[in-house]
Amino acid sequence: MQYVEIAIALAGALALAWIADLVTGRRGLGATVLVALVSAACGAFLAVRVFAVAVLTDWEWLPWSMAAAVLGLFAFFLFRSKR
Repeated sequence: MQYVEIAIALAGALALAWIADLVTGRRGLGATVLVALVSAACGAFLAVRVFAVAVLTDWEWLPWSMAAAVLGLFAFFLFRSKR
């Protein structure tokens, strides 16, 4: 049960990527998964190392991670090329 927070963050990022892919009607799940996972990792890094509001054994970094995944997915669909 040591890494349950990380497993929840991974599952949450994958769920957010899947929901974003369904909502936008795209069929490129690989790109949305990549964006969500990288954004979630960046959000966890911001919470743990930059702002020092939590450690990885706490639950406080999970909302930061999910918020970063949402922002990353929003930016991905906003700024990607539409060829």
